[in-house]
Parts: sequence; C-alpha cells; structure tokens
Amino acid sequence: MKPSEESIDWKLIFSPSSLIYNISGVLLAAIALEAFMLPNKFLDGGVTGIAILVNLAYGINLNLLLVVLNIPFLYMGYRKIGKTFAAQAAISILMLIIILQFMEIPTVTEDKVLIAVFGGLLMGTGIGLIIRGGGLIDGFEVITDFTQKNSAFSGSEITLFLNSLIMLAAVFSFGIETAMYSILTYFTAIKVTDYVVDGFEEYTALTIISKEDDKVKELIVKQFGKAISVYKGERGYLPNSFEIKHDCDIIMTVVTRLEVHRIKKAISEIDPKAFFYIQTIKEVKGGIVKQVGKKHV
Repeated sequence: MKPSEESIDWKLIFSPSSLIYNISGVLLAAIALEAFMLPNKFLDGGVTGIAILVNLAYGINLNLLLVVLNIPFLYMGYRKIGKTFAAQAAISILMLIIILQFMEIPTVTEDKVLIAVFGGLLMGTGIGLIIRGGGLIDGFEVITDFTQKNSAFSGSEITLFLNSLIMLAAVFSFGIETAMYSILTYFTAIKVTDYVVDGFEEYTALTIISKEDDKVKELIVKQFGKAISVYKGERGYLPNSFEIKHDCDIIMTVVTRLEVHRIKKAISEIDPKAFFYIQTIKEVKGGIVKQVGKKHV
C-alpha cells in the first residue's frame, strides 16, 4: 500500500502524548515569533523564514503566508510519507496560525543578542516538541527528506543551501547585521531542536578493537551492563609491519554519549593501545540498550 493510500490514524494524532507535545511546541514557537523575532525583524529558517521575510518586506499577512507556502510541502508529505503525517502537520500549522492570530504576546526585549539566543532557544524547543509529537510547522523538512533521497547531497547540505538563500535575501532586505543575528537565531534553534528530538541521551555506537578483547567484553557487559555484538576480524597490518596480523574479536556496543568517556577510559586502563571509533545513531529499537547493572566507577 502506498503512503498516500493509507487511512488517517486519528487515534495517534489525538493521543494525549501527541497533543501535549504539539500544543506545548506550538505555544513556544508562537512566543519565539511574537515576543522576540518578528518585532525585531529576525528570521528563522525554512518556510517560516520565507514567510517572515515576505511579511516584513511587503506587508503580506504572515498567517496567510504560512498557509499558502506550506500547502505544496504538505501535499508532498501526503504523497511521499502518508495521510497521517500530512494531517498531523496541517493541524500543527493551523494551531500556530490560530495562536498568532488571536493571542497578544508582548515584546520581551530589544537586546539583539538576547533575541537571537532566547528566540532561537524557544523556537528550537517548540519545533523539537512538535516533531516528537509527530507534527510539523515547517514544510522544508519534507522537501529536505525528499530531495535527499533523490540527490547525491545529504539532508544537512540541502538544508544549509536552502536556508543560506533565505539569509542572503535577508542581507539585501534588512542589512548585514540583521542577517547575521538571524543566522545566530537559526543556529541556536537547530541545535536545540536536535537536543529535544534526539534527547541528551542520543545513542552512540562504540566499536573497539583490542588485543585484550575478552577482558573488554567482560568489562562492558558485566561492569557497565551493556549488550555487545562481536564480529570476527583481524588486527595488525601496520605500515612498518604489514605482514604481522592477529585474529581478534571486534566489539560493538550501543551507549549514550554521556557514557562514552567513562567506557573509553575504563577500556584504556585494560589496553592503552585499544582502537576506538564512534558513530552517532539516530534511532535504536529492540535488543538490550538500557540495562540496570553495576556501574564502573
């Protein structure tokens, strides 16, 4: 069944957790816009940034722009991702428009640094909560995902390029200083969004190659309470001794980034020459990821 043929899951959309995430996120995004960014002509990235730019430059109603500019992206999401996603995103955008239309939020400060930092902080937190609730208030996320699947560029590269065009337009419309503060606002927002969506316990894959592989396995499983996967491999092949090689177990475990340093330090005490490499993981499902056990101090 194609995504566009799926029926809308209204129970998921109106589940308590989704509603809490979406309402909280929309409120924070609205406060960021009205109390910090709009009165001082600061832009965000994506469709919201384009809407703010056109609103400030030509006086066209911001809410109307948010509706019109997001329609093509909502349709793309409906076709490529599914009806439930499109419906949830449309509800999130509609809630934002209603709050912006009917809620009066006074300007908090005119200090540009505070606006950039706290405006970005509130906007990033709001967007992150909305994404965790399954919604969306910016259609650029859809086009980024679609373009990434159909081009040689990564999602980050596509997002950076598109938002660079918005900030470049801000330079010509409002001057270099406002554009620079807008970049600071946007950077703050995307970093906070990452923390809210992924959490401070973003998972990391830690791979270890060590001559003391049995001791390392015992350390990770018994003292840190982590599950491991083991690959059979070889170590050696160094530039000055290419002919020398040894069979070994390549150990991989999934930990949070808060735990990486402690585990690396403990392994280094067993084998100071152990080789590590670390990869960020966006999602983990199944297996044993968290386990209460004896912690190594």
